[in-house]
Amino acid sequence: MRRCCLTFLFVVLAATFSLAEAISSGPACDDILYWLASGISSARIQRLTHSTDGDGLACKVTPACTRALQQGGASSALIQNLTGHTSGYPKQAGKLPVASSAACTCSGTASEVAALVRAKKLDDAEEKVRAALRDDPANGNLLFVLGAILQREERFDDAIDTFAEAAHNEPGFPETHGHLSYLFYRNGDSDSALAEARTALSMDPANAEAYRYLGLALYGSGHYEAALNAFEKSLEREGEVADVYFDIGITERDRGELRKAVIAYKKAITLRPDFWQAHSNLGVVLHDQGRLDEAVAEYRIAVRLNPDEPSVRNNLGNTLCDKEDFDHAISEFQQLYKQTPDWDGGHNCLARAYMSKKDYPAAIRELRAAIVTNPAGAAEHRVLGQALLLTGKDEEALEVLRKAVELNPESALGHRYLGTAFVNTQQMEEAEKEFREALRLEPNAQNHYALAACLMALNRYDEALGELEIASRLDPHENLYRARMQEAARMLAK
Repeated sequence: MRRCCLTFLFVVLAATFSLAEAISSGPACDDILYWLASGISSARIQRLTHSTDGDGLACKVTPACTRALQQGGASSALIQNLTGHTSGYPKQAGKLPVASSAACTCSGTASEVAALVRAKKLDDAEEKVRAALRDDPANGNLLFVLGAILQREERFDDAIDTFAEAAHNEPGFPETHGHLSYLFYRNGDSDSALAEARTALSMDPANAEAYRYLGLALYGSGHYEAALNAFEKSLEREGEVADVYFDIGITERDRGELRKAVIAYKKAITLRPDFWQAHSNLGVVLHDQGRLDEAVAEYRIAVRLNPDEPSVRNNLGNTLCDKEDFDHAISEFQQLYKQTPDWDGGHNCLARAYMSKKDYPAAIRELRAAIVTNPAGAAEHRVLGQALLLTGKDEEALEVLRKAVELNPESALGHRYLGTAFVNTQQMEEAEKEFREALRLEPNAQNHYALAACLMALNRYDEALGELEIASRLDPHENLYRARMQEAARMLAK
């Protein structure tokens, strides 16, 4: 509730400011470096530098500043736009006038922060920014870049507080509200996310990033068509952006349009071939479509691009299991647990792989781990009980299968395996009850046969023969049923 109220206050205050007022004196070189470090695209920065009602850049960019901008990740188009003109030039389409003939000076802090962020040395960049803030605690740009660093580190609550302070100090800067919108979206607060995105758009209706954040907020609230419309408006304003196509892919998949999701993810990858998240998400959609070989290929690319991300290797391992490529699945999960020992996914799949290789002790180990993660998992208990039966641990299997049936009383398999455990522990009356329940839930040949075997052990051969005849009729290719029928008939003839 505290954050929602805070957001509403921003909407009221920010509406009285315009983007031009926010940077009316023209941005300086340090401003641009901090914007780059905060993840603002070069195309967007170019628009911000044109949004100063003719004032333009606050100084003339020097070669030293040009080098700093290059090291900070500025595009060649932005640098050319900033450096190609001098004071006194009239404002032309695509050209940036300079407010002053004075040479720009890029501070060491701004240059270092931009370079450190680009090198993904976020801890070092954060330390530099915090040191600068101790000398200038109200500096909106420093707060903005600190918030962006915290966001990249997924310290979302701290980032929200920092952006809130930045917005208080510079209430007219739309990018701050855009970042707040994204953070509220990530925190599941769609109402606040929508409010912040709309605040950013009220300041700058041509803000492509704000339309993207609006799309994410709408997606988060389940308004998929409206979200896609917002994403299209973002693309119209800034051209082809990989992140926006990635967001379109997420939205299309969630509304069931798998073919369109594939197209969007492939477009994102075309624009940014090293976009590992897009490769991973494309793998998920291809898996949804049953295109398992293609899904594996995408996951392998994602693993190569980001080998330390456990979710990708987990998805790869599960897809290999679905392909019944169990050797490679085992290899992927072993590598996953080596890199991330506390990862709690994949145990079911790995158990399935070990069961296929008849390595029951290893399967039991994985199933126990799966149950720790999901204590209410009926399937995990049932398969564990099955593995325990196969290793002769009948008493333990009995307890585990009791739990499986308790968790899912509608599982015919659970009742059948529980009945088998009762047979193995010589509790025949209890076994019969379980086999009859399995047969009620699923009247297939196997369940008729399981009941028949139990009845034969109870010397009730006439009833057993009737069950065997039904089993044989349901599955005429199973020779075992006919053999047991002959056995039952002989016993009746004695």
